Amino acid sequence: MTKKIALLGATGSIGRSTLEVLRKHKDRFSLFAFSFHSNTKFAREILSEFNPRYVVVTSNVEFSTSIEVLRGVEGLKFVASQADIVLVATTGVIGVFPTLEALKHGKRVALANKETLVSFGPVVKKIQREFGGEIIPVDSEHSAIFQLLEKRRADVKNIFLTASGGPFRNKPADELKDVKPEDALKHPTWKMGRKITIDSATLINKGLEVIEAHYLFDLPPERIKVVVHPQSIIHGMVELWDGAFMAHLSLPDMKIPIQYALTYPERLESPAETYNPFTHNTLTFEKPDFEKFPGLKLAYEVLKAGGAYPAIYNAANEEAVYLFLDGKIKFTDIPIVINRIVDENPGFKADSLEELLEADKWARERVKEILKQSHN
Repeated sequence: MTKKIALLGATGSIGRSTLEVLRKHKDRFSLFAFSFHSNTKFAREILSEFNPRYVVVTSNVEFSTSIEVLRGVEGLKFVASQADIVLVATTGVIGVFPTLEALKHGKRVALANKETLVSFGPVVKKIQREFGGEIIPVDSEHSAIFQLLEKRRADVKNIFLTASGGPFRNKPADELKDVKPEDALKHPTWKMGRKITIDSATLINKGLEVIEAHYLFDLPPERIKVVVHPQSIIHGMVELWDGAFMAHLSLPDMKIPIQYALTYPERLESPAETYNPFTHNTLTFEKPDFEKFPGLKLAYEVLKAGGAYPAIYNAANEEAVYLFLDGKIKFTDIPIVINRIVDENPGFKADSLEELLEADKWARERVKEILKQSHN
């Protein structure tokens, strides 16, 4: 029998790559359910091709079809409880709800939603320990580390997450204040959504990945390193206690980590192009510039602080990115806004989902209040 896949966030870049994997392996997987936010045209194309049992709509758009249409968080939770594997590729904090539901039912979560662990890591790990279930990372860097750690976790001294450096790697720091959204959206190696592309330009995306890696691999911040690797061929490295390094290489194609999250521990032929070391034969590495990209440095600080600080960092960043995309703040204001909100943390606890959701809500509202005050 084929495994039933619930693809949450089917119309985004991760969702579309996942559909390619499902096409390749129809004998292994079937699309049991999918969710979308507002792209009704593509949703109907998915329905026509894959004939799923359920569709979940996470907005108020009108959508009717012959199969059962579910809505919002409750719809996401229901399909997460019924599928064999739940691939969470939604954007925003909504991803935590189906993740927790899937874990409570002992399911596999193929996790492509950063907010789930960045903002709610303590709660997610607690539920996983209590109920079982498994989390297989889909993000290319975390997938690489996940694979490198297999059967050798005790041998690993440090892990290294690679970063392309974004479009402004070689741009002088004093010129970043004049950066426009259209400039920041020109990622040199990956084709992604608008929000994550801006995060890559600020290197805050790598900061979020550092926090996520802490919860995925139970490593302290000082053993999670970031290295700039412009070619995006090496996705992760581990340093062993004897001084040896091991690396995971592939072309920058999300179909590879997506497929592995679905097939683990098996490896099947992928629809992705294979890396050729004779063609892509230049691999370079640089230290990240923490002064030029202070949002990355702040990520380490909030991770060390713990509690609700990572949730506040994530929420403030998301709101600041949208303000930048709307032309309301400068590119260099993004880390400044985040830092201010983090500093203002009134002492939120991180003992429950409700407390972390409250911290998330407060941070978002506080960003909007600061913007309003600055315009008065």
